[in-house]
Amino acid sequence: MRFHSRARRIYLASALGLVLVAATSACSSGGSSTSTPTTTTSSSASSTATASGVSSSSAVAAITTNWNKFFSASTPNSERVALLENGSQFSSAIAAFSKSPMASAVSSKVDSVTLTSSTQANVKYDLTAAGTTVASGQTGTAVLQDGTWKVGDEVFCGLLKEGASLIGIAVPAACSSAT
Repeated sequence: MRFHSRARRIYLASALGLVLVAATSACSSGGSSTSTPTTTTSSSASSTATASGVSSSSAVAAITTNWNKFFSASTPNSERVALLENGSQFSSAIAAFSKSPMASAVSSKVDSVTLTSSTQANVKYDLTAAGTTVASGQTGTAVLQDGTWKVGDEVFCGLLKEGASLIGIAVPAACSSAT
């Protein structure tokens, strides 16, 4: 029993580290300013529209669904690839990450979405590991790519960069160009 308790502490500490790096990389990534008005809304907000004509309620619903699905252990890897910005460049890393015990116990909950343009949004979310919230109020980017709202590749790369040695996978070269 002592080993189980120690292993759980190590597991939760590692998951928290992954979350903190994801938040740090998301906050430190640069971005260009746009003149498009920002629409901030939660996943339960009523429908509004930005100047660019994007329905915020449908965008928020798609972002929320896809973000949570990407981090769900029950989502097949092929679908995760489709839900990640430039996902095909990360397919082997997604497969390796999904085999780790850490990935099977991590889930997310989107708290709010801020549309920054017709193709980009900031996402505020919480991450849970093994039923315990390990990070609250983290931020990341969602992008509209090929008609689908996807988790920004910098979020996934942040997780990989922090946890690669913990879970024994290599960080793909694509992470060096992730925005």
